[in-house]
Amino acid sequence: MSASSLRDCQAWRAEGLSMSTTSNEACKMYDAVLTQYVKWRSDETLGGFEGCVSALHTADPNFVMGHVISTGLELIGTTTSPRLSERLSGAVKKTVELANGQDLTPRERLHVRAMQLFSQGNLPKACDTWEDVLLDHPTDLLALKFAHDSYFYMGAQTPMRDSVARVLPHWKPHMPLSNYLKGLYSFGLLETRFYDQAEKVALEGLSLVPDDAWAVHAVAHVYEMKAEVDKGLKFMGDRESDWQVSGMLASHNYWHWALYFIEKGDYDAALHIYDAQVSIFRRAKVSGAMLDMVDACSLLYRLEMEGVGVKDRWRELFQVTQPHTDDHVTLFNDAHFLMASLGVKDDGTSQRLLQGLQELAREPGENQQHQMASAVGLPLFQAMTEFNRGNYDKSVELLYPLRYRIVDIGGSDAQRDLFNQLLIHAAMKSDNTRHQKLGRCLLVERDSVRPNSPMTERLMKTALALHV
Repeated sequence: MSASSLRDCQAWRAEGLSMSTTSNEACKMYDAVLTQYVKWRSDETLGGFEGCVSALHTADPNFVMGHVISTGLELIGTTTSPRLSERLSGAVKKTVELANGQDLTPRERLHVRAMQLFSQGNLPKACDTWEDVLLDHPTDLLALKFAHDSYFYMGAQTPMRDSVARVLPHWKPHMPLSNYLKGLYSFGLLETRFYDQAEKVALEGLSLVPDDAWAVHAVAHVYEMKAEVDKGLKFMGDRESDWQVSGMLASHNYWHWALYFIEKGDYDAALHIYDAQVSIFRRAKVSGAMLDMVDACSLLYRLEMEGVGVKDRWRELFQVTQPHTDDHVTLFNDAHFLMASLGVKDDGTSQRLLQGLQELAREPGENQQHQMASAVGLPLFQAMTEFNRGNYDKSVELLYPLRYRIVDIGGSDAQRDLFNQLLIHAAMKSDNTRHQKLGRCLLVERDSVRPNSPMTERLMKTALALHV
């Protein structure tokens, strides 16, 4: 991306996306931030995210959409809770106050409203508001991306797919960033089990933009969900030089690569990827990104379920997750923080996380995640705690009724598969013969949707050996 290609006031106006600022520099920096967000890549030639945000606010301190994108990105990153951070809640308040004092377009006002709703945890209404933007302005990529990410946090798979499908006809090949929509659409397709179509669309996108890390990530999901391990390993290896440059998504794509090795039972290879690319020393601590943290937790938890010793790595990772114990921004994040505290056997932190969420669940207000806590989040976390204590019977009793509701905590099918594996392991280890039978039934069920899965075959052999 070159500075000369960034859109100024007139260019945005020509696209039907007028900005309430007279500063061409502010408009260009808005474009620079948006482009980096879409590409999952910090462009250091422009000063990276922080440099561009700083330049944006310097060019026009009162540019409302500048505040919408900078504050919105911090909110959508979920690394900071506006409930706890006066600085972040103050940034939201400032944006709203600036908007109230200016003659904005209806589109801009909707953006401010959506950002405010998201900050309150009202993700469904925030998404409805971004969809209102897209109804009249289907090429507003900020609205599309914010909605896409928010649907992901809610596990709203079909809306995430259809949100992109609705706007696709309005995008033309000459439009900036248009090729990146294929990766977005592919992800919605695969999350609604249209795997072949998802692969086709993502590969079309990669033929146009080989370094679109999100499209690579979509194909990685397809091969994971179909247990096509060898295809996945070859695909990730062949394209590593393309996607590893996207610093914001590189760790997550390495996480996918490691999943293939866990599927195969090659734990040493998975641990090598963890240590070299995912661990706190490589990414999670350095980036501070929530995705990097939860990926690290997820890998260690999966390896531990497979019987791999990772205790020292838990201690290292806990240094990064423990400060987020009171955040409670998403249930998905909380689940992964709990993995870390259970991994180091820090009962105090585990209880603090559970009790804090219990308190918020009593009076959730408009916060969608806190509303889900009593029905899904807390029983799930209790099941994880019981499993950790060796109370496998109780873990099964808590987990089994949740199996079709866990989608509501957000994340992808591949990420949430960890909880399917947890239920199977708990059932296999339970002393209850009906639970043991359930475990075998769940493996048969798994085999029907992921034929030729090495993990399923391995677990079935274990189950049969345990329950002769």
